[in-house]
Amino acid sequence: MNETITQFLNSRFPDSLLPQRDINTNLLFFSIRKEKLPDVVLALKEELGFHFLNDLTSVDWLGKREPRFEVLYLLRSPKHGHFRVQLRVPVGEGESVPSLSNIFPAANWPEREVFDLMGIPFSNHPRMERLIMPDNFVGHPLRKDYPLEGPGQDYLIEDLLTIHVKEDITE
Repeated sequence: MNETITQFLNSRFPDSLLPQRDINTNLLFFSIRKEKLPDVVLALKEELGFHFLNDLTSVDWLGKREPRFEVLYLLRSPKHGHFRVQLRVPVGEGESVPSLSNIFPAANWPEREVFDLMGIPFSNHPRMERLIMPDNFVGHPLRKDYPLEGPGQDYLIEDLLTIHVKEDITE
């Protein structure tokens, strides 16, 4: 299956593939240009049976690699014995990645989580807003440059108490 996927992507999307880094892994992976991501994923889903988005996460390579971030997609093919392929999409500071929520509806919340905790926005997402942290939270806590102690967010507790007290009273 490794050779089939490699030949498929090399023949159909030669301009979408980025040079591979040497990574010690037994998982087949490809680095993809972010603007070509939806086309590549749709082809893998429709033509090779990768119908399951197993995982969507991100990595902050602060000081180790440029561009700084990488968004990782793990696709699984039930049709081919649950074979897995990983797509790695490099993303610079302030850049966005095309949303896959129209291809995989299950990408909705993981994309929001990556946005909330890492600050990587997804273009054309139906509801790109915070998912875990409060709306008035400052920063993105999984970035490597985020202070371990936090930037002094006492205001959050006061706001949350006020919000919840008002909700309890009005209901």
